[in-house]
Amino acid sequence: MAQVAAGLLARDLDGDALWAAFADADLLTLALPERLGGEGLSVTDVGALLTEVGRKAAQVPALATLGFGVLPIVALGDDAQQDALLTGLAGGRTFTAALAEPGAQFPARPSVTAVADGDGHSVTGRVLAVPYAEQAHRILVPTDTGVVLVDPSADGATLAPTPSASGSPEFAVTFDRVRGELLAAGENAVQTLYRIALASIGAVADGLLSGATVLAGEHLATRHQFGKPLATFQAVSQQIADVYVTSRTLHVSALAASWRVSEGLDAQDDLDVMAYWIAAEVPAAMQVLHHLHGGIGVDVTYPLHRYYSTAKDLARLVGGASHRLDLVGARCSSI
Repeated sequence: MAQVAAGLLARDLDGDALWAAFADADLLTLALPERLGGEGLSVTDVGALLTEVGRKAAQVPALATLGFGVLPIVALGDDAQQDALLTGLAGGRTFTAALAEPGAQFPARPSVTAVADGDGHSVTGRVLAVPYAEQAHRILVPTDTGVVLVDPSADGATLAPTPSASGSPEFAVTFDRVRGELLAAGENAVQTLYRIALASIGAVADGLLSGATVLAGEHLATRHQFGKPLATFQAVSQQIADVYVTSRTLHVSALAASWRVSEGLDAQDDLDVMAYWIAAEVPAAMQVLHHLHGGIGVDVTYPLHRYYSTAKDLARLVGGASHRLDLVGARCSSI
C-alpha cells in the first residue's frame, strides 16, 4: 500500500489527478470492511498511507477523507450507514470532520447541539477550520448528542472560506437547524472520532518532517560553498542532526499513539504528547530546514514551502503548543 502510494506521489500529478489516481488504485477503500470490498485495515495501517502523503506534502484530501471520515465511520457506524456512505469511495468520494469550534480545538463538550427530529437530528452551532468542507460528501460533526453526519449542501448550512497556510481549502461552517443523521451517540463516540483524527494527523506530520529532512539533506549534500558541500560544515551538520532527532522522535510517538488507538487501548497520554510535539517541535524544525536552505527555502515554487505551510496548518489544527502543553500537564498532575 505505502509503496503504491509512493509510486503515485512520485509522478508529481496535480491535486485532482493525484486524488483520482488514488481512487483508481483502490487506496481509498483499504480501510473498508471486506464485505464492502476493502481489506479492513487499521488506523495504523492507513497511517502508513497518510505518512507517504505527508512525505511528499501532497495537497489532496487524504487526511480529511481517511483520517477524519472513513476510519471513524468504520469504527462508529452500523452496517447500513457504512453501506450507504462508503460505497462511493472508489469514485473518489471525500469526507471531513469539524474538529474545532471558536476558541476550542477538539472540544470535550461540544457547544454544537443536535436535537432529535423525526428520523434525523437538527444541528445548530458553528465550527471552524473544516478542511475540504465544500466538496465533502458528509461532514462528521461532534455535538452534545454524539457524532452527526451533515451534508454541507443541506438547507441551513453556511460555508465561509477561511485562509490556511498551505492554501488547501478550509471553511468555517454555521449550522442553523440543519438536518443530519446520527452516526453514533454519546461522549465516547466524540472521543473516538478525536482519537482517530489525532492519530491520523500524527501520521501525516511524521511524513512531513521526514520528507522535509530528506529534501534538506539532499540540498546540503549537493550545494557547495567555498568549494565544499554544505553538509561538511560542522554547524550545518549539527543542525540537520538535531532535526533528524526530532523527526525520529515524532515517528516513534506517532506510531505508538496510532498503535494504541488501533488496538483499542488507552491512547490519550500518547496522543497528547504526540500532539504537543507536532505543535511545538515540528514548526521549529521546519524553521531550521528553511535556514539551511538559505533563500531557496522561502521560494513558494520550491517544495519546502509546502512542507512548512502544511506543518503550520497541522500545528494550528491540534490547538497550538500552549494548549497542548496544558493538556499534557493536566494529565500528569492527575496521576
